[in-house]
Amino acid sequence: MKLFSSVNDVTDMPALVAQALAAKKDPFANQHLGKNKTISLVFLNPSLRTRMSTQKAAMNLGMNVIVLNIDKEGWALELRDNVIMNSTTVEHIREAAAVMGEYSDIIGVRSFPGLKNREEDYSESIFNKFVEFCKVPVVSLESATRHPLQSLADLVTIEELKTKSRPKVVLTWAPHIKALPQAVPNSFAEWMCKADVEFVITHPEGYALSEQFTNGTTITYNQDEALKDADFIYVKNWSAYEPYGAVTGGNEDWMLTNAKLDELAPDAKIMHCLPVRRDLELSSEILDGPRSVVVHEAGNRVWAAQAVLKQMLEAL
Repeated sequence: MKLFSSVNDVTDMPALVAQALAAKKDPFANQHLGKNKTISLVFLNPSLRTRMSTQKAAMNLGMNVIVLNIDKEGWALELRDNVIMNSTTVEHIREAAAVMGEYSDIIGVRSFPGLKNREEDYSESIFNKFVEFCKVPVVSLESATRHPLQSLADLVTIEELKTKSRPKVVLTWAPHIKALPQAVPNSFAEWMCKADVEFVITHPEGYALSEQFTNGTTITYNQDEALKDADFIYVKNWSAYEPYGAVTGGNEDWMLTNAKLDELAPDAKIMHCLPVRRDLELSSEILDGPRSVVVHEAGNRVWAAQAVLKQMLEAL
């Protein structure tokens, strides 16, 4: 593996999940792979779980780790081509990414969408420029349209906790006070469509995701109908794909509560990528109760990252 940006970069998904679970049982078994190797984790946006879990995964594999919050600690990057740099940007991404590649055996990159220009965001121009110019393997730490390490950890969590061979998994929209990217739900949908699960997406009208991520999936505007007999419920807010980045008012009743679950899915396990706004996206009673697996899920971020980095190191 030389690129990890989506499920499409994975040749054997069950094997990758199995490697993650193997790493969880024996975290230091492959330290020889990372000896004298360096990974650089480059963040253009804030991070907690992605930064700490990927750093720990790399260290478990014996790697040296460089973390650069380039939005705060680096030069202002110019991302456009064919422009005269006579304004606020100091260094072009062509040189910056190339230099990072000189210092690294693997690079991880995190960048969020602007949610203003859909064509620009969905072209993944920032992430793809790093891939083009750094000349070393690249792992996505979240991009404008996907969050594959999160999705892999989600799948590992479902595989680990499921009580039936083909569980029902529901992705449900949740309320928020601001426009959020579609990266996490896009990615989760893309991975679930390839997993051996019964997958359903539910959201209010106007919040349909791009069909490239949901093609063939059952989609309903009726949350109660979707939640019925669910085994896993993935809670996440996202803004509209069309009109891009839009948020409509209302829909506060979409927040998940124990009352809904007691009636519709009493045995469901509740997932969220975190961070989560309590009592806005998801009720405190669920987060603090036995149904929530969000911390367990976050813990699996380490093993998901470790499985990916293991395959990248083996390919060096």
